[in-house]
Amino acid sequence: MLRFTVLGPVEAAVPGRTLPALAPRHRALLAYLLLHAGSVLSAEQLIDAMWGPAGPETARAQVHAAVTAIRRVLKAADAEHLLVTRPAGYVLTPEPGGLDLAEFTGLVAAAEREPDEAARRLRAALDLWRGPALTGVNAGYVESARSRLEDRRLRALERLAELEIAADRHEELADGLAAELAAHPLRERLAAHLMTALHRAGRQADALAVGREYRERLAGEQGLDPGPVFAAVEEAVLRAAPAPPTPTPTPAPSPEPRHGTFLPYDVGDFAGRTEELDLIAQAARADDGAVRIVAIDGMAGAGKTALAVHAAHRLAERFPDGRLFVDLRAHTEGDEPADPARALEVLLRQVGVAADAIPPDLPGRVGAWRAALAGRRMLVVLDNAAGAGQVRPLLPGASASLVLITSRRRLPDLDAAVALSIDVLPRREAAGLFARIVGERAAAQPDAVDEVLLLCGFLPLAVRIAAARLRHRPRWDVAHLAGRLRDERRGLAELATAERGVGAAFALSYRQLDPDHRRLFRLLGLHPGRDIEPRAAAALAGLDPAEAEDLLEDLLDVHMLQQHEPGRYRFHDLLRRYARDTAATEPPEERHAALTRLLDHYLGTAGAAMDVLYPDSAHRRPRVEHAAEPAAAFRDADEALAWLTAERADLVLAAAYAADNGWPAHTGALATTLYRHLYDQALHDDARLLYGKALDAARRRRDPAAEGRALTDLGWVHRVQGDRELACDHFERALEACDTAGDQRGQARALIGLGGVHTGGTDHEAAWTAYLRARDLFRALDDRFGEAVATDSLGVVCERLDRLTEADALHREALALFRAIGSQGGEADALHNLGVARLRQGRVEEARDHHEAALDLYRRFGYRRGEAKALNGLAAAARDAGDAGASERLYRAAFELATELGDRQEQARARDGLGGDDRPGA
Repeated sequence: MLRFTVLGPVEAAVPGRTLPALAPRHRALLAYLLLHAGSVLSAEQLIDAMWGPAGPETARAQVHAAVTAIRRVLKAADAEHLLVTRPAGYVLTPEPGGLDLAEFTGLVAAAEREPDEAARRLRAALDLWRGPALTGVNAGYVESARSRLEDRRLRALERLAELEIAADRHEELADGLAAELAAHPLRERLAAHLMTALHRAGRQADALAVGREYRERLAGEQGLDPGPVFAAVEEAVLRAAPAPPTPTPTPAPSPEPRHGTFLPYDVGDFAGRTEELDLIAQAARADDGAVRIVAIDGMAGAGKTALAVHAAHRLAERFPDGRLFVDLRAHTEGDEPADPARALEVLLRQVGVAADAIPPDLPGRVGAWRAALAGRRMLVVLDNAAGAGQVRPLLPGASASLVLITSRRRLPDLDAAVALSIDVLPRREAAGLFARIVGERAAAQPDAVDEVLLLCGFLPLAVRIAAARLRHRPRWDVAHLAGRLRDERRGLAELATAERGVGAAFALSYRQLDPDHRRLFRLLGLHPGRDIEPRAAAALAGLDPAEAEDLLEDLLDVHMLQQHEPGRYRFHDLLRRYARDTAATEPPEERHAALTRLLDHYLGTAGAAMDVLYPDSAHRRPRVEHAAEPAAAFRDADEALAWLTAERADLVLAAAYAADNGWPAHTGALATTLYRHLYDQALHDDARLLYGKALDAARRRRDPAAEGRALTDLGWVHRVQGDRELACDHFERALEACDTAGDQRGQARALIGLGGVHTGGTDHEAAWTAYLRARDLFRALDDRFGEAVATDSLGVVCERLDRLTEADALHREALALFRAIGSQGGEADALHNLGVARLRQGRVEEARDHHEAALDLYRRFGYRRGEAKALNGLAAAARDAGDAGASERLYRAAFELATELGDRQEQARARDGLGGDDRPGA
């Protein structure tokens, strides 16, 4: 029988048979299937378990590969039937006795049902463990799963220890328990069992030493005192009682109910937060006798206190012994965060401790607080916390209470706390809150309501203040309010009342940052893009990238920044306004230097990425003396393209900002640098914006060479989008500007564009003349890439003029040039054009081979417009080969891609190939 093990190394084995080995990643997926044996797991669940939400693009393929590898193992064991593919996913069901985890679970359950056999069953269960669970595998789910399994093992071990002590088999227990406690030093029941075993073995001093070390460690690491069970064992050892009680949990005495509540009032117009309230309610329902902690964090104005108080009122009946509240004043105007001793005084008074009975020192108050809550069911709201250090002394000890903590800072150092980070409200919930406050005026102008919510960034505090202003101004309508919020001159002043404001809330958070974090926050307010990554932030602030990333992570932890994907940081819209306001306090020379560093970084890094992707045209790109070259290193084309894709929007926005704010040379340089990327990726909207800004900047600088480059770049965009007349006008004006500047390379580029316009029409002689002039200019400049482009273009003209032998020769000449200089993009173009010429010559198989080679190259470096061209070429080859079905499929694929890219030229080719039938699904 095939037996699986997860309680130790993850293995699949059959006695006497050698099975194929599994790679570590495949073993990790097998282990996850075994942990959920008998349950159907979708590919999405497996991907999330293995990699988390940010899984690689190849995640689904890797899951498929792992399942295939597992099936090979099962086949070798004659157990293929154990892994079944269902419509909803995969299910692995080991045979009875075929999984050690299932056997462990069954033995532990049997121990509870059969008291006389309990010890033997538990020993057999623990014997199944051959080391730490899930040994030898690594995946996203492993750490938490291993922790849960280890907790189950320890609970079984603790139960066995109770039985062994009760049967006076304590001597052989001590060494084993000591080793386990060394591995798990904060496990209270282990410590209590070891003390009991040592004491009953006559080793009282050792027992007391164990208790003292445990108590000190618990206080030092968690700020907690041991529970009553441990205290009873410790007291018995101290009294030198002959046999301390076996440390099994005992029910706490029922305290007298207090029914007191110190909660603030619950707002009547509370809206939304359904999922968050359900999570808090789920924590409240836990009935294991332990303290439950929910730590609610979020940015200023996110509604943390409102959520905690609303949840506390809803759950009040579950906590009959009292509902307590204390403001820890971490973000209170004009006040310092509350000292834990002062907060404990407030809480002790709320539970009825007389003022003269409250100890004067912090340790005494911690003890009195935990004693007051021992055995009680209370709900405690610790609002506005500064951090874990402030909160830890306020946590109850042995109590079935619920503690709700709110903070603008994440609190990862609170062990066993449920972390609940709240974001802004979803649109529907924000609209519900606004409507509850405003009333019928909201229903009358739904579009204006949407604009108000957007301008408020869906932040609850901002929505509340905006709605309150409208409610108290009966002559306003929602559209008028939206207009006021839209006015940048008003800033955040519009979102303020006499007692509170969004800007004031942000200011408190800002002032509590240290100087380095405040400086970076201010400088980030200068950034013209939508988000930022650490290297760009480092350039902006003049820091090392690692130092910048640490500061960004700290700002993220205190909710002064957001993170929508790993490694990229952005502001909430209203915080961006506040950051821009604070940036204005930076000296003008500092602002200028910071933005210059940022623009130099973008230009230098974009140039480095383009050099990797397009080494053939590196000689045309401008260089930046001050760019940080170490930050601009890319290992390969995939990494370079990934950076350009991620940074595209920020690069274009930065270039546009530079054009209007004193860095026009950077705009032109970025436009020149990014040209081929934007063209090849068919990013026409970005291209028009960037080249338009570059054109404006060049004219303001009276720089005809830069003007000619921008006109040429714009001309290509118009040509691809089918506006030949506008494209021709741009190329002709570019030719004039470059001629004025004496820029021969610029003239040659404009001539290539002009030839392309004529080639797309019917004036082939004019196209031939333009391309020939361009080739002569490129040869004079020793620009082999430009020469190859012009030569290939001349071949296209010959093909249109039915000079097919000459076209074939020119394309082969261009292909050789492109290969000599290592231009894969040019090579793909030449192969495609050669395929067109060969098809016209009736050499169908050769044409198909050339188009397939071109398609492979286009796809390899992400040239999507080229992909559409090659698909059209393959479709034509299939048509001439008599394969109508393949031809239609390829034409339709080309049409759909060209439509997506906005490429009118390839759309028209595909439509012609389909006989004018471009209907979806036709």
